[in-house]
Amino acid sequence: MINKIVSTLNEAVAGIEDGATIMVSGFGEAGAPSLLMEAIIEQGAKNLTAISNNAGEAYHGLAKLIAMKRVNKVICSFPTAAKKAVVKDLYQTGEIELEIVPQGTLSERIRAQGAGIGGFYTPTSFGTKLGEGKESRQIAGKDYVLEFPLQADFSFIKAKKADRWGNLTYDKSARNFGPSMAMAGNITVVQVDQIVPLGELNPEAIITPGIFVDRVIQLDVPDYLSN
Repeated sequence: MINKIVSTLNEAVAGIEDGATIMVSGFGEAGAPSLLMEAIIEQGAKNLTAISNNAGEAYHGLAKLIAMKRVNKVICSFPTAAKKAVVKDLYQTGEIELEIVPQGTLSERIRAQGAGIGGFYTPTSFGTKLGEGKESRQIAGKDYVLEFPLQADFSFIKAKKADRWGNLTYDKSARNFGPSMAMAGNITVVQVDQIVPLGELNPEAIITPGIFVDRVIQLDVPDYLSN
């Protein structure tokens, strides 16, 4: 019987080793698996590389993991935040490595990994500092930069509903990078608001099929972390 539900946070984050690369969903606080990040803090993994859109908000979840200096490198589009820019502060003091990737390019680099694409050309960043040192070529008279997929040992995402097979639905913009990150991680762990019986999810509404999911945990999110 296929059952991807785990009952404890320890089970959800088991196996993360020092030096691992993790993908973390979230557009600001929308769709951010904050409680899974808090669990990683307790689990103890360090020297991590984190791939996320804007690397957390305020002082909880991914931002807290970074602030505690458990992350050596961040790959993101926006190191700033609406509340406190933890990554920006650490970068300015030389305490963290930062790779800025344009948002569309970040999304496609994640998707490319899940789709088995070895690389792709994009006009974004050509002729800028972000494109320096990268292979480029001209296609049909337009200049492009070669970008490579982003792979992760673990992907941590947040969804609205799941069944025990790991099929997922999302809540509006809280979907953000979740579906592509689920495909790009070796192990995908999902924080969900509700686990429902098999057959309750409309197949037409399922965004991430369970084949891309390894662990699911239902968590009650405190109001200050809700999204």
